[in-house]
Amino acid sequence: MNEGDLLNRRYQLLERIGSGGMAEVFRARDLMLDRLVAIKILRADYSSSPEFQERFRQEARAAANLSHPNIVTVHDFGLDGGRLFIVMEHVPGADLKTLLRRRGRLSVDEAIPLIVQACAGLGYAHRAGLVHCDVKPHNLLITPDKRLKVTDFGIARALTTIRPDQREQIVWGSPQYFSPEQARGLPPTPASDVYSLGVVLYETLTGTLPFHATTAEELARLHIYAQPIPLSEFVPDIPPTLEQIVMKVLSKEPSARYRTADQLGRVLMRFGMTNQTPPVPAPTPTPPLPSHPSLAPTPASSLYPKPAAVVPEPLLPPDLDWLSIFLGILALIAVGGLIPFWMWIYYLWIP
Repeated sequence: MNEGDLLNRRYQLLERIGSGGMAEVFRARDLMLDRLVAIKILRADYSSSPEFQERFRQEARAAANLSHPNIVTVHDFGLDGGRLFIVMEHVPGADLKTLLRRRGRLSVDEAIPLIVQACAGLGYAHRAGLVHCDVKPHNLLITPDKRLKVTDFGIARALTTIRPDQREQIVWGSPQYFSPEQARGLPPTPASDVYSLGVVLYETLTGTLPFHATTAEELARLHIYAQPIPLSEFVPDIPPTLEQIVMKVLSKEPSARYRTADQLGRVLMRFGMTNQTPPVPAPTPTPPLPSHPSLAPTPASSLYPKPAAVVPEPLLPPDLDWLSIFLGILALIAVGGLIPFWMWIYYLWIP
């Protein structure tokens, strides 16, 4: 597919905005609804597998049911010219990986709100029974107003159907970011997404990945057995509480991590609130005094006069509700007057 082509007799490809080993991404126009969209077109060798086509349809349908402000909306999917494609909302801005290449790393105050938004989107998917399987900075899109959206739900899971006879050799996700259980070839869980998000947070704060290797096999071994370098060795002023949170997220055992992205999001939100320092208001500039020899500087006593003594108000007697008092006395007399009557009745029946 090239720029200018018409996809599925509906989508006009305008500009290639990304490409990788698995797919190409185009900015396109939906001619039927007259709106901009983003279209991911998979490579022909991926699209030729009948098993993959069916699994891709299943995952695309599941992703299309996700409606959340921190998840990229899926509009359509299909097959055209022997290539599978998926149509998504067009998100202006760049992905987190591009932002890290430009900036190196982000400060704590910049990183935490972004990861909290990622947790909100992933947590919503986890509650719907979906696991992303391929959480990485490339799949976290950031708009100019700092809104983060998670994209590419289910594609990594669909890829496992290409070689179903060798499932144990299938790698779920990207080697730099997958969890130890994914490195072992086991099906991912919400805790696996949490681990991958922990790798993303580690990279966002330090500017480097926790593990480096030249092969996917070596990366898998490091994720399974090696401990990451503490964040404080890269960023000495990192808050110790945040470092503890990241190291917990990167635990080898899923049960030692936060079980879902919602849990991690709540922990990071609490950290963000406790770590906030109130802004110091800027001092109001004092206008300069006119340069006249007859004007002396104003004494400090006139700028800040002593407060006047507070004279306590005299205590006044409380207002009395005379009507209530009268009614109470009347009721007391009425009740008291019944006592002789009841005594007369008593002695009349019991001499």
